Amino acid sequence: MATVELRFSAQPEHVRTARLVAAAVARRAGVDEAVLDEVRLAVGEACSRAVGLHRSHGIDAPVHVVLTEEEKLFSIEVGDEVPGSGGGASAVPGVRASGADDGDDGAEDEMGLAVISGLVDDVEVTSGESGGVIRMSWPTTPATVLP
Repeated sequence: MATVELRFSAQPEHVRTARLVAAAVARRAGVDEAVLDEVRLAVGEACSRAVGLHRSHGIDAPVHVVLTEEEKLFSIEVGDEVPGSGGGASAVPGVRASGADDGDDGAEDEMGLAVISGLVDDVEVTSGESGGVIRMSWPTTPATVLP
């Protein structure tokens, strides 16, 4: 199991870097080329959401992104340090929420989660006292070995 971990300050200009790294690692992991744009967009949306939450709550801690390559699955976790940041997730179709409260993150937060759930079939949003995590995963195809 290969893992890449990113931590970046909650600045919007760093979201682009996270998208580029996620797409490169997804490609190397064997995610289908046709899905890479969805990976890029979903990671961008999740990272933008985390950056916005950090900035609106005055949190200086970095946003963290963990990219994990398993045997037949590639997953990305985007985490923030905002307690209860999964707010509103249970109202988004296709998103499993765990520990979410109603929060005051508003319609923009719910819209971001809805966009992610439209891009990714397997999404899980969790939150707790130490912050929230959006976990997304995609199937991979094994690399073909040429004779």
